[in-house]
Amino acid sequence: MNELRATAQAHLVPHFTKGAAWRNDDLLVIARGEGCYVYDSEGTEYLDGLSGLFCTNLGHGRSDLSAAAAKQMDTLGFYPNWGFANEPAIRAAAMIAEEAPGDLDEVFFVNSGSESIESALKLARNYHLSRGDEGRYKVIARQWAYHGTTLGALAVTGVARLREPFLPMMGDGVRHVRNTLGDAVPEGVPARELESVKAIEEMILAEGPETVAAVVAEPVQNGRGAVVPPVGYWQELRRICDTYGVLLVADEVINAFGRLGHFFGSIRFDVVPDIITFAKGVTSAYQPLGGVVIRKPLVESIWDSPMNSFVHGSTFGGHPVATAVAAATIEAMRAEDVCGHVRRHEDHLRTGLETLAARHECVREIRGVGYFYAIELMADSTNGVDLDDDQAAALQGGVLGGFLRDARLLVRPDDRGATMLAIAPPLVADVAVLDDLLARTDQVLERTTSWLAGR
Repeated sequence: MNELRATAQAHLVPHFTKGAAWRNDDLLVIARGEGCYVYDSEGTEYLDGLSGLFCTNLGHGRSDLSAAAAKQMDTLGFYPNWGFANEPAIRAAAMIAEEAPGDLDEVFFVNSGSESIESALKLARNYHLSRGDEGRYKVIARQWAYHGTTLGALAVTGVARLREPFLPMMGDGVRHVRNTLGDAVPEGVPARELESVKAIEEMILAEGPETVAAVVAEPVQNGRGAVVPPVGYWQELRRICDTYGVLLVADEVINAFGRLGHFFGSIRFDVVPDIITFAKGVTSAYQPLGGVVIRKPLVESIWDSPMNSFVHGSTFGGHPVATAVAAATIEAMRAEDVCGHVRRHEDHLRTGLETLAARHECVREIRGVGYFYAIELMADSTNGVDLDDDQAAALQGGVLGGFLRDARLLVRPDDRGATMLAIAPPLVADVAVLDDLLARTDQVLERTTSWLAGR
């Protein structure tokens, strides 16, 4: 174990990890997984309460998915999707189109969530050019939303500290408006009166509708902690986009493939976007794959225009092994009624989290739906005391991580706009696993409350 850790620290560069954490003597090396649990190289068990990173939806150790990959490798390990097609990519595209809402019938494959956002942005621009709308290039996105790390995806990301180091390398075509956190209207008042709705329409008008290409939003926003929109919000986005000729892009890199209890989160909110981005759960993370699902008229407009092509592509987009695993994942989801399982058990998870919130003074709020939640923390909910800067910095800087490690619980301490815990168990988690998750979270919150009381 020490040799593995030392080799990692000597040669492997981690993602979004502080140097102090990577150089720590207790760096975890994950060796294997089974169901909703993973084991480190010393054999210690941990509950995977974040599905890896919102993506190992069917759990670990799925021999059906590994078998699909191995079989495809033996048949056709690779051939590019540039002017050619392969059988698993065709099959996966057809299955995804079957599950998508409305007339989202066309699928373009890439390799990651960031690439799917890049593809959506370029597709929106390509579509408007095909119609002669050369002035449309601007994008409206939301504050605190995370849409990816490549420069195009980072441009629409609304987390300032992730954007600022790279601002000189990004274009200036993105405008950020408020998200839906805390937004509500009195009963009987239409959703168009929501401040979060008005902010989008006002921004389009301020910039000039003839310059705006797309509005990009997650059905449930991850950044700022599982922010669930008010009733009617998505219908208003659809109305606004239709009014001004703007494309509506639903970023479902996290939300899709069962996380909210449906194959696509847009279905839960009864809206048909123009483009849906996906990744993560499409293969249950057993292979890298992402993509966009597109309304057929958009694709036909591009192909029927003088451009005659979507000017975009990648070597590994539509990779036959990855798409074979995607097809196997969707088959398993259908056979096991994974979406129905989430809907049947989401109340158990929510009720359990709300019980913990009532028990622990360090909890400000529980937010989320399906198997996608955030616990936002504060110093003292009874007396309405927020975390001070030192408390927040300490919790975010390693204290929470230590409590989670001791509870052998892998969920995410999140610092985007508040101090939070992100919780997203594998979609196959049953009552026993959910109860284990709740018990371990209870332990973490108990220690957090005690720690805060001693500060």
